[in-house]
Amino acid sequence: MILAIDQGTTGSTCLVFDDEGQITGRAYSEFQQHFPNPGWVEHDASEIWEVTRRVGHEALADAGVEGADLEAIGITNQRETVVAWDPDTGAPIHNALVWQDRRTSNRCDELREAGHEALVRERTGLVIDPYFSGTKIEWLLRNVEGAERARFGTIDSWLTYKLTGEHVADLSNASRTMLLDIGSGRWDPDLCELLGVDPASLPEPRGSAEIYGTTSEFGGDVPVAGIAGDQQAALFGQACHAPGDAKNTYGTGSFVLLNSGAERPDPGDGLLATIAWGIGDEITYALEASVFVTGAAVQWLRDGLGLIKSAAETEELAASLDGNDGVYFVPALTGLGSPYWDPYARGALIGLTRGTGRAQIVRATLEAIAYQTVDAVRAQEAASGESLTMLRADGGAVGNKWLMQFQADALGVPVVVPEIA
Repeated sequence: MILAIDQGTTGSTCLVFDDEGQITGRAYSEFQQHFPNPGWVEHDASEIWEVTRRVGHEALADAGVEGADLEAIGITNQRETVVAWDPDTGAPIHNALVWQDRRTSNRCDELREAGHEALVRERTGLVIDPYFSGTKIEWLLRNVEGAERARFGTIDSWLTYKLTGEHVADLSNASRTMLLDIGSGRWDPDLCELLGVDPASLPEPRGSAEIYGTTSEFGGDVPVAGIAGDQQAALFGQACHAPGDAKNTYGTGSFVLLNSGAERPDPGDGLLATIAWGIGDEITYALEASVFVTGAAVQWLRDGLGLIKSAAETEELAASLDGNDGVYFVPALTGLGSPYWDPYARGALIGLTRGTGRAQIVRATLEAIAYQTVDAVRAQEAASGESLTMLRADGGAVGNKWLMQFQADALGVPVVVPEIA
């Protein structure tokens, strides 16, 4: 038996798999989102831990097994989100700064204007953007009392620390910090100095498949034996093991990753080079396009506008129309990611008339999800020189058959959906 932990942006899921790879138990729970200022997004790291551990116990109960029956625990997680905790008490010293958080936009402007973009691009494969962890850590160091003594980590580091007491991060997550040299797999001293980050306060970068420590949280001594950021885990899980294989995960945002093999890709303009996974001494790279708002836009329709009660309603509403009636939505609710990288962009809903109703707005939102994916894929094709023949898809939105068909039509290639999304 294996317990898989999926710690996401809006909730935590735990699945129990048997020796044949079949799900025998599952549990899920959401946690609170905090928006203290415009453009700021935070999570309570203690709540994340409590929700995740509870869901783990519930999944085991659903499977009818105990922790002692587990052979290993695997972790996948929302990336870039930063937790800072006291090294003595293990308590967070501030809310986690979420990947969507844009509070360091001005600082990123300063870094670009000072001419540091080329260095960041060369060492990390990333662009200078508040999306990544580096300037979030710098903000904590400058604004939170006691941060100079803190340990920092992405969510995989935080959960592994709570489970095992070890301060580690796998390479796929570490590569999203804007502090890792993705060629060597080590923290870059020049970038750490640039942002005032002591490398000793950062987790030890490790491979994606090894024993990081053991935990007695669920009973017995169970090894934590695999870690990968959610998008890289989806790439591996979708069997995109060969260079040129690509997938899109439709979650809070959407992330198109293309396996680049052992050779670090040239991302060109608007894309990212990142570590897909590290196994043994070998690093596999990926070309990535990051779209910040897709599922979050549907969540906004539900929670912000009250146009729907559940995401499931969107399929029927979109299908009820023969066309979009000229209504279009730009879901730049937290800026725009690939291939535009504009943290100051804001959302726009255009083409409204007296005849516009919730069906048109819902359909425009689903179409926007697909159009953003088209932009991402076209940028990847231009950078890689390869034409996509198929897109593997996963995430909550793949249950929306209307959206998946619209996506396939917009791309002009089949969209393949797995049994477990």
